[in-house]
Amino acid sequence: MKKTRKIRCAPCNSKECKKEGKDCYDKAEEHLQLYKDEKILKILKASASIEARHYCSETRLSETILFAQEMGVKKLGLAFCVGLSTEAKAIEKIFKKHFEVVSVCCKVSGINKRELNLDQIKPDAQERMCNPAGQADLLNQENTDLNVLCGLCVGHDAIFNMKSNAPVTTLITKDRVLAHNPLGAIYCQYISRKF
Repeated sequence: MKKTRKIRCAPCNSKECKKEGKDCYDKAEEHLQLYKDEKILKILKASASIEARHYCSETRLSETILFAQEMGVKKLGLAFCVGLSTEAKAIEKIFKKHFEVVSVCCKVSGINKRELNLDQIKPDAQERMCNPAGQADLLNQENTDLNVLCGLCVGHDAIFNMKSNAPVTTLITKDRVLAHNPLGAIYCQYISRKF
């Protein structure tokens, strides 16, 4: 029996996969089969087209619009964090120029955290939980073609992705400390040394 190599691409300095097409894990043929799924191949082709035509020339917001257009999206779902309500309003206004937009806030349904015995920021307060499964459910009911995440919490984004019927892409990744720029933790020596 052939022993498989431990998968650790991050520390690799040569990246021969990119430069020379090296198949380090002998999986190329198996992985090609994954793209026989028409839905996956359609997304891959649309993504590759946007990358090829707009490489380093468009913002992520523009690329999201271009990607959705390439995919033939008619109805776009916007799942956002209540803390980014102002940004979501601006993003929805932009998206509405191109698509029918359905937007849903993380606090939708107003469920108390105590209903599920969740930890609270302020234990004595009446805190409403974020409801990523509910957000996905409402967008599923709307039959969205593509859902865009705007700042859902770590973990809540995972739940949303699990429950969404439509493909999901991320426009904003929440980082309350670094103005929604998680890479700041790597780029700033004062923060990175903490890790």
